[in-house]
Amino acid sequence: MISAQVLSGATLAIGWCLYVPVLGWAAWRAPWVELFADSRRQHLLFGTVLALFALWLVRRDFDTGVSYHFLGLTAVTLLLDWPLALLGALVAQMGLVGLGYQDLQAAGVNGLLLIGLPVLVTELCALGVERLQPKNPFIYIFCSGFFSAALAALLCVLAGVGLLWLDGRFALPEWLWDFIGYLWLVIFPEAFINGVIVTALVVFCPEWLETFNRTRYLAAPWKED
Repeated sequence: MISAQVLSGATLAIGWCLYVPVLGWAAWRAPWVELFADSRRQHLLFGTVLALFALWLVRRDFDTGVSYHFLGLTAVTLLLDWPLALLGALVAQMGLVGLGYQDLQAAGVNGLLLIGLPVLVTELCALGVERLQPKNPFIYIFCSGFFSAALAALLCVLAGVGLLWLDGRFALPEWLWDFIGYLWLVIFPEAFINGVIVTALVVFCPEWLETFNRTRYLAAPWKED
């Protein structure tokens, strides 16, 4: 997460100009009729918003104006699908803004980097897996859960560092190349947390996952054609 003090006014404005249309598109594509008609979906949405809010409160703030926390959006995207994942994460984000843990001016940039990007990566990975139509649920768990979470975390870090470098208002450390080795400390925990959650949902509550094809994964025999 990046504070407004290390970003230029132009970057903050562009962030909002891009984030608002993304949220509008998510609101347009969200299944509002099914959501209001299904109390189970409502409970899942409210529960994930609360879980994201609690997860994002566990963070490490640095004096440089940046902070680190787990994303958790891979599991949320697979659980709710991308429109509700974006909107639910927005509610959790505004909760952080209300408590003073995030700057409202930088909410657009942070929303694109820490919400929009992970949701996009997860959705693309899920679509890729669905196109292959595998019959083994472990392919779904690994590719859509573990792999997409790891890739999302990697891209978020790289995009954040790249944005700070392009903006020119943040003094990057001289040991930046040594920082690459620490990426594993970000990638592996993110992949583990999301992968474990997705695994538990597939085993115990597969009907909760909007992106999980129960007919193919659970009814078809696991054998090679």
